[in-house]
Amino acid sequence: MADAGAEFDHPIFCESLRLIRDLPGTAAALAALGTLQQDVLLRLIHSSGDPELAGHLRFGPGACEAALAALAAGAPILTDTAMAAAAVAPMAGRTFGNQVRSVLDWAPERAPAGSTRTAAGMAAALAALRPGVVLIGSAPTALEVLLELVAAKTVPAPALVIGMPVGFVGVAQSKRHLAESGLVHIRLEGSKGGAGLVAAACNALLRSAWLQAASAPSPLIS
Repeated sequence: MADAGAEFDHPIFCESLRLIRDLPGTAAALAALGTLQQDVLLRLIHSSGDPELAGHLRFGPGACEAALAALAAGAPILTDTAMAAAAVAPMAGRTFGNQVRSVLDWAPERAPAGSTRTAAGMAAALAALRPGVVLIGSAPTALEVLLELVAAKTVPAPALVIGMPVGFVGVAQSKRHLAESGLVHIRLEGSKGGAGLVAAACNALLRSAWLQAASAPSPLIS
């Protein structure tokens, strides 16, 4: 594992990160963050091509550190979409072998009255899987269910929630509720988000955890 960083860092990827650091405003945003947080932001900008994400990204206290501990321990990862699960599974397989599942694996064929398939699947998945890290990039209803169940102590709190649902209906409210919940989390303010972004954030954390386990410095930061 001594050269673990070489597994992840293609020269084109590293050059992209160098260019991102030179973008107007990005250097200041990076300077305000810790190394692990910088890794997440760089990966988000690299994945989306949107440097404005720097102004929307928020980290709860100890979020990255909690994630690294859970991921390195092999904690299951739960996502709200099959797309996010498919994007995270290869990195999980190359690192700690974490189980990666979508709430849709537990969702009913039809949405319950007044709810959504994703929300119903979230409730069932939390009880069955007991995930360490939960990724929400699409469904604010799933995020609300998670918050309600944890607040009611029906399920244990995950080590980390990455809350980045995208859109306009119920999205800002769900993110505000996450910010007020006391859960350890990473979120994107406003309407920005999506499956690709939550997957990118999780992959950045998996990568950092793997490099930390290998005692290798992160080449993302110059």
